[in-house]
Amino acid sequence: MTVPPDDRVFRREMATAYRSGWHFIDLVTAIPHRGDSLMVTLLGEPIVVVREEDEDVRAYRCLRKPRGAPRPVRCAIRYGMIFVNLDQRDHQLVGPRTTIATPRSA
Repeated sequence: MTVPPDDRVFRREMATAYRSGWHFIDLVTAIPHRGDSLMVTLLGEPIVVVREEDEDVRAYRCLRKPRGAPRPVRCAIRYGMIFVNLDQRDHQLVGPRTTIATPRSA
């Protein structure tokens, strides 16, 4: 894959990916066929990237508990590259936060 160095869209997407907690894993060609998988350790956590039967690429965090099932991790394919996001806040449903503040004059 070759990308011209002056491709502004590519540079903007790469900057967004690195800023937002997305991490590059490998090229999509590393898992070309259905059922192929790739095991990587990212920031000390084992991650399995799999090409599923429906041809989609998905990533899972491997749990260290004896009977724990792998938990899905956000995965994106951009320009033929696999990115995953391990940020826990990105995987949880977050409700509105209530902030309690006391004025300084009190």
